[in-house]
Amino acid sequence: MSKPNFEFLDALGQIARDKGISVETLLDALANALVAAYKRRPDAAEEAVVTIDPESGEIRVYGQELDEDSNVVREWDDTPDDFGRIAAQTAKQVILQRIREVERDLKYEEYAGREGDIVTGIVQQTDNRYTLLDLGKVEALLPQAEQVSYERYEHGARLKAYIVEVRKTTKGPQIVVSRSHPGLIKRLFELEVPEISSGAVEIKAAAREPGHRTKIAVWSNDPNVDPVGACVGARGSRVRMVTNELRGERVDVVPFSDDPVELIQSALAPARVREVRLDDDTGTATVIVSDYQLSLAIGKEGQNARLAARLTGWRIDIKSETQLAEEESGYAGEEWAEGEWIQNEAGEMVWQPAEGGTAVSATEWSQGAEGAGTAAPEAAAPEAAAPEAAAPEAAAPEDDGVPVDPKAAAPADEPAAPDVAAVGGAGGDRAEEVT
Repeated sequence: MSKPNFEFLDALGQIARDKGISVETLLDALANALVAAYKRRPDAAEEAVVTIDPESGEIRVYGQELDEDSNVVREWDDTPDDFGRIAAQTAKQVILQRIREVERDLKYEEYAGREGDIVTGIVQQTDNRYTLLDLGKVEALLPQAEQVSYERYEHGARLKAYIVEVRKTTKGPQIVVSRSHPGLIKRLFELEVPEISSGAVEIKAAAREPGHRTKIAVWSNDPNVDPVGACVGARGSRVRMVTNELRGERVDVVPFSDDPVELIQSALAPARVREVRLDDDTGTATVIVSDYQLSLAIGKEGQNARLAARLTGWRIDIKSETQLAEEESGYAGEEWAEGEWIQNEAGEMVWQPAEGGTAVSATEWSQGAEGAGTAAPEAAAPEAAAPEAAAPEAAAPEDDGVPVDPKAAAPADEPAAPDVAAVGGAGGDRAEEVT
């Protein structure tokens, strides 16, 4: 191949066009491979360089002699007579290898820097560890940790996913995607809401429990655009498209505010908040709601309160008006005795402790309270002949070691005083620390 070879150049140019690789890149890779092939000959020079004429395809090998500083002091033409056969064999191997390398680099460059973007793929393979998505030229990896627990990915189904990482490997780029990342919500809204793409509406914060519920806080940079209405769409059409892609996951859209009180009130929707008290030192927000709104504000297993806390960045403590009134009256933290009012044989109403012991009459109870110098709770003393007696409303001190609980069941037909609402825990009536 020391003579002009135009057919070789034509074939090289065709490969370059088909694979999207420059001819110069292929010639450079071929020259480096030919140097290695030349040095395997027994009579090869210690140093050599191969040149390929891009106009004629002529290949030449030049032996080189270097000094101590690696400068070329002598150079001569050392092209072997049978080098054309060696070049042909080497060219095939090198070109195929170089094509694979360039294709891997092109694929990597196509997705490098696209972390945080959304892609659509077709489910190819699913097992207990991961799911493979076909993105066209490459495959994306959806690990189990990035999947939504209840979702099932059927072979051939189209799926949108969020790119979390792009890795460069010897086998090509490895793209890791997610279906549980909060960023997926933002990208889906960008696809469905033109106002977000144009910058008129901005998603300021998002909190998500994948597969169950998501809250986003939106802000409008245009006073003429309603951010919540733009995201919800006419009759909920836009948010419905997002919900369908998330396979039924509920999405709440609330207005963002720089005022923490307003933001917390909006974040706890659909519950209606009566008052918000902020403690900047501890970063805690105490939220007061009506009694009938307490369970709605907390949500199922505390979900609404948790998402609101993540969305706002505040620790949220939710209390009902009754709980707040009891705490402020000093009853919070009191230990209540257990027992009930009963009518003895003489027709007198007495307090019978649950653990047993001597029953205490209302008169003995009052005398014990006065002797201890403690204010007795407000309660009507039952009359001897009266069949009904009012239940005490406040805790009373012990008399002769017998604790009295005004919370306990009242005598006869009088309803018992209500218990203090339970606090914290799943399904409870108060949200404790939510992070």
